[in-house]
Amino acid sequence: MSRIGNAIITVPSGVEVKINGDTISVKGPKGELSGTFPSVITADLSDGQLKFTRPDDSRENRSLHGLTRALVNNMVVGVTDGFSKELEIQGVGYRADMKGKKLALALGFSHPVEIDVPEGLKVSVDGTTNVKIEGIDKQLVGQFAADIRSIRPPEPYKGKGIRYQGEHVRRKVGKAGATA
Repeated sequence: MSRIGNAIITVPSGVEVKINGDTISVKGPKGELSGTFPSVITADLSDGQLKFTRPDDSRENRSLHGLTRALVNNMVVGVTDGFSKELEIQGVGYRADMKGKKLALALGFSHPVEIDVPEGLKVSVDGTTNVKIEGIDKQLVGQFAADIRSIRPPEPYKGKGIRYQGEHVRRKVGKAGATA
């Protein structure tokens, strides 16, 4: 019994959902998203409520049922509220800056790292150490944040690097030294 797959998605006012075969498009105040879902899963839109059903209880169909419902729910939330991720940069001399449509990062390398901001995302830098990524596509926001973090992940000895807002980095004790 899939609890996630059986949950009904309530479509808020101002959001338009169109189902065409196994393609679904969601249009709202922040933009428009579309995607496909497996053909074994059927979608039913009635009275502002979206429900997904599966043909049987096979393992694959159960997993696709929950996945499809979660992806479509992320589309609905994205076009109404949007998604955001915040990153913190920690380290002496580490900083971020926006140069047009590029994010420039100084992370202790011999050169600044410049990253092109993908279409559909809005990146802002607060101060020099906080980066905020906003967009309507949850997967795109999360992937871009992970790509930025992977350039200089936080290291366990001094804690320097790029981390998510509120992420806890387990610290290690360095060398004890020869004390004999």
